[in-house]
Amino acid sequence: MVRFMIDTLIIGVGPAGISAAINLRKLNRTVRVIGKDTGQLSSLDVIDNLYGQGPISGQMLIEKGIHQAKQLGIEVITEIVLSIVSNLDHFIITTNKNNYQSKTVLLATGKPRVQIDLEGYETFKSKGVHLCATCDGLFYRNKPVAIIGSGVYLEQEIRTLENYTKDITIFTNGHDYNHDTYPTVKDSLCAFIGEKRLTHLKTSKNTYPFKGVFLAVNHPKAAELSLKLGVIMTDDNIDVDQNMQTNIKGIFAAGDCIGGRLQVPKALYNGFLAAHGINDYLRGREK
Repeated sequence: MVRFMIDTLIIGVGPAGISAAINLRKLNRTVRVIGKDTGQLSSLDVIDNLYGQGPISGQMLIEKGIHQAKQLGIEVITEIVLSIVSNLDHFIITTNKNNYQSKTVLLATGKPRVQIDLEGYETFKSKGVHLCATCDGLFYRNKPVAIIGSGVYLEQEIRTLENYTKDITIFTNGHDYNHDTYPTVKDSLCAFIGEKRLTHLKTSKNTYPFKGVFLAVNHPKAAELSLKLGVIMTDDNIDVDQNMQTNIKGIFAAGDCIGGRLQVPKALYNGFLAAHGINDYLRGREK
C-alpha cells in the first residue's frame, strides 16, 4: 500500500530525527518518522549534559522526545526501512509493511559501532566483503558468493544478487532461518579469510571458499541506504553541506551517521539545521 505524499520522511527516532521532526512541524511541514527501535541511545543509564534537563536515562529521553513529537501531530511509526528509491521529483520508501512517498528524506539512523564483529572485517571491507548488493553485485557475475543475515532485508538483497549470480549461500550466524531456494548454513561465524582480497568465510564447523560476501544483517543502516542512493560518504560518514543535504538533492542526513562528536547535543543541533535546510529546499521547489 502506498501512503499519501508528505514533505519529509525521517528515518530514525533518536535526538536528531525527532529534533528535525519537531522543527519541521513548527515550520508547518508534513512529517512522518519511522524507526525500527529506540536505537543505541536507549542503552545509556544516565545523560546529564542537556540544557534544562537533569540526569535522565537514554530510554526515557527518547520516550519523552517521541511523546513531544506525537503531541504536535507527528506520526511516529515502528517499521523497518528496507529501501529508498528516487522517483522523478520524490522518493518512495519501502518498509517491511508499507510504501511511503515523500518529497524529501532525512537519514537519522545513528551509526552502529561495528557492522559485524568478525575477525578480518576491517581488512576485507570493500575487498570481498560488501554492504550493498546493488552497488557491487555486478563484480560477481556467475561467481560463488555468500550473504550473511536472515529475514526480510536478506531476502531483498538476494533478489538483487540473483540478477548477477545464482551461486548463493546464506549464512545466518546462528539464527534459525531457512530459504526456499538457496542453501543455508546456521553455524556461528568466526572470520573473513584471505590475502589481498577475501577468499574464504570461516564458521565454527567449516571453512568455505567464496569470491565475495555480502552483509544483510538485521536491517539496512544509514550506510547501506546511502550507498544504494549514490550518496557520497567519507570513512563511513555521510557527507553533507551546511544545510545537512547530501549530494543527492532531497536527501538529508543528521546525527551520528554524519560523523563528528557522537553526542546528544550535537545530534539535536544537526536536527535543527536539517529541518531548516529541508524547509529552504522545499521553498525553492515551490517557487
